[in-house]
This record gives sequence, C-alpha cells and structure tokens, in this order.
Amino acid sequence: MQQDSRSGEAGLRSPSALEAPSPREQGEGVAIIGGGIIGICAAAFLAEAGLDVTLFDRTGICEETSSGNAAAFAFSDVLPLAHKGMIKNLPKWLADPLGPLSIPPTYLPQLLPWLIRFWRAGAPAKYEASLAAQAAMMMLAEAEWMGLLDRSGTRSMLREDGSLELYESEAEFRAGLSGWAARERFGIGFRHVEGEELAALQPGMSPCFVKGTFVPGWKTVADPKLLGKAVWAYAETKGARFEMARIDQVAADQDGATLTLADGTTRHARRLVVAAGAWSHRLARQLGDRIPLETERGYNTTLPKSAFDVKRMLIFSGHGFVVTPLETGLRVGGAVELGGIERQPNYDRSKALLHKAQAFLPGLDPSGGREWMGFRPSLPDSVPVIGKALASPSVVYAFGHGHLGLTQAAATGRLIRELVLGQSPPVDLAPFSPQRF
Repeated sequence: MQQDSRSGEAGLRSPSALEAPSPREQGEGVAIIGGGIIGICAAAFLAEAGLDVTLFDRTGICEETSSGNAAAFAFSDVLPLAHKGMIKNLPKWLADPLGPLSIPPTYLPQLLPWLIRFWRAGAPAKYEASLAAQAAMMMLAEAEWMGLLDRSGTRSMLREDGSLELYESEAEFRAGLSGWAARERFGIGFRHVEGEELAALQPGMSPCFVKGTFVPGWKTVADPKLLGKAVWAYAETKGARFEMARIDQVAADQDGATLTLADGTTRHARRLVVAAGAWSHRLARQLGDRIPLETERGYNTTLPKSAFDVKRMLIFSGHGFVVTPLETGLRVGGAVELGGIERQPNYDRSKALLHKAQAFLPGLDPSGGREWMGFRPSLPDSVPVIGKALASPSVVYAFGHGHLGLTQAAATGRLIRELVLGQSPPVDLAPFSPQRF
C-alpha cells in the first residue's frame, strides 16, 4: 500500500456587485503565506479586487494538507468540536490507541494547556456564542463558494448528493438529537431515516446500523486537490503570482511587512496575509500574537473508485471517520491524533479506519489504496482566527479552521478582502479575533 505524508494545510452582498478592479499600483502588493485552500481563495478574492498578489509556499499550490481532506462542503457542520460529544467520549476514545482520538503519551504535557482551553470551550455559557459564530460563517461560506465556483468555471466539480450519518444503536441516535435540534434552529434541513429508506440511500451496508440522518444540502467536491489547483488557475488569470519558498521570518510595521526566505533573501509587501495552516501560530508569535493553535493529524486511505459503490458521503460519527466518493477514488479517512507537527506518521491509524470501513461496508475491496496524513490547524473553540495582527494593521491572519478549511475557504477569502481593503465585513468578526485568547 502506498503512503503519502503531507502537512498543511444574513444578507450578503453579491460578489458580482464588486466595483471594477482598480489598476495595480507599485507598492500596493499583498503577500500571502500558504498555498493551501485558504491562501488560494484569499488570493482569488484579492486579485479579483485588482490587488497585486504574490502567494508563497514551500511545496506548491494545494500540495499539502488541503490536497487530502474529505472533500466536503460541510455547511451544516455548525457545532464546535467541544459540543459534539467529544468531551464525554474522551476517556473511552483515549483508551484505544487506534480509536477516533489519540494522544501520544510523550506529547501530553505539551498539549495539556490546549486541552484545558478545549474543555473550557465546551462550557454551556460559551455554546450559544460559538454556535452563532459558526452558523453565520457557514451561511457566508455557502454563498461565497457558489459564487466563486461560477466565476472560476469550477461548478462542474460540485456534487450535491447530500450526506448520511449512521448510528449503530437507538442510544447513539438519541445522543445526537440535541445537535440536530441546534442545526434546525439555523434552518439546516435534514431527516432521520431507517429501514428501507436507509438501505436505499446506501445499499450494501452492514445491518448493524439501525438509523441514519440524511442531510440533502450537504455538498462535496470531485477532488479537493484538483479544485484547489483550478481555483488558483483562475486567480492567475486575475494576475496572482506564485513563488515557491519557505518563509522563515516575518516582521511588520505600519508601512508593511518584510518576509525573510529560507535562502536569506527578503521580500517586502504593503500587506501580508498569514494562511500557513499548522505553522501559522509560529509566524504570528514573531509578530507578537500568541495563539493557542494545535495540530490534529488526520489520516486517510484513498482506494480505487471500484472499491465500493458509495452513493454519497457516509459519516460514522461514533467512530470518527467518513467515506467519500471522489472523481479520483474512494477516500476513507478521519479520526484525530493530537501529536504536533514533528512526529512521524502512524499509518496504523489509517489501517484501522480501513478495517472498520470493511466491517461497515461488506464487500469493500481494500486493495490498491494510498495512505496519507495531513495536519489540521485547530483552535480550542473550533473557531478560526480571521483578523489583524496586534502589532501591525498591515498583517491579517487567516488560519485555524480545523476540519472546515475547505468548507470555509471562500468565506475567509471574502473576509480577508474586506479587511485588506478596509471595508465592512458581512459578518461580525469579533468571535474570530486573533486577540480573543
């Protein structure tokens, strides 16, 4: 089996209502650090606005974490992780080293401050604020993605087959009802299914599943890497440029930002967008912002398309993984390993997910797969950082989207554009403030 370890990655104004791009002026350039889907979308929105955009990445466009995600536009996934039963399940999950959540024992002391913040984020008093912030972000995300897909000519990559979340017992189903009630408050459509309707939505499943929840509005894409590269190609038609380089140091003042590359050379920009995924907090610290970002190491195996006829994304929430049919294969992935960015991948975790998928989808052919690991940049409250640096208005942060980077990328691009241009954002940015910690 092949292995591939990659790291990272409301009343709205219509994008078509943008004013005509202004001519590019010398010294008005914007530098973006990070060639994942967040940086790509930020580049597209800024280039559309007529700004001179250069994107920097050490490996290429959409080559790291954004290339291997589960391909979901999860616009209905508004519940922060701390409110999705994770706290309750922690003891059970941690007892299984290959289960939905794993923490290497040697990493636990370093992780403890983040875990305490995560536990506090689950407090009832914080629930409504986090839920409202995510719901507003998701409404914006769906509108902006649909517009960007049309403008970039990538709408054909969109799949609107819905998702099916599966439950092995009545108790597991009932434990999730409060979350579905919260989604219903924000107009998210779904229906609970069982029996013949459940079987029709996904033939060939194990009889262990007694109920499911079908979300018709859930969307996926043909392949996240292909989509990211296609959106970048569109950004290039608007004048965006790419430079392959690792950025070691950043500095900023009122007049702009200076980037120091690994080869010792420097670049200057009037504005800087930090969208470097799991490495972003290291750059933010150089600018005076201490942001408690941690790395969720996610695993998957992409099988040939012929492995099983999966009709739509299947979500096995009790086991922390999903199965997604792609144009390029069948992706089995998920789970969380909180182990930082330095440790080598533990591909036993991807093998464990594949073994479960075989049990849940009898007849699944596990041969010919490619294993992968990527880094999800996650904050304790599951809300990304989108806002200006404390030390300089020249720097804008856009990172910490966790499992929702692809989903929220176009919304983030829109918000970054408004921040750079000094315009009013379409959602309240206070919950996303880099200084909230």
